[in-house]
This record gives sequence, C-alpha cells and structure tokens, in this order.
Amino acid sequence: MARYSIRKVGGEYVVLVDDQRILKFTSRRKAEKLVADAAELLSVQSARSAEPDQSAVKGAKLLDGEERFP
Repeated sequence: MARYSIRKVGGEYVVLVDDQRILKFTSRRKAEKLVADAAELLSVQSARSAEPDQSAVKGAKLLDGEERFP
C-alpha cells in the first residue's frame, strides 16, 4: 500500500507517494483532500478485489450451440 505525505516546499505543498513527488498545490487543504480521496479510492478498489469475480463467463454457448469456454 502506498504511503502518502505532504511537505511544504517554498510556497507550495507537495504530495509525495512513497517519497516520490507527485503533485504540487498552493493550498494545504487541497493537498489533504487529494490524499483523502486517493486513500478512499484505494480502499474501495482493494475491497472489490477481495470479492469473488462474478463477471467470468461460465458455461457460455455460441449461436451454433457449441460450448467453447472452460
């Protein structure tokens, strides 16, 4: 999981992910909002990946009636 941080560099706030500079903001509030939104998206994505995949095609048949999928 990525580690987010915010550092003030000069008059700007820099968002870092695992010590790599990603974005610069003039407002700390905007930088904090971005980090919160990114963390929320990552938690939603990890929750979805933990669920079983229901989109897999099983027992599908083509128009000719033959099964071609495992």
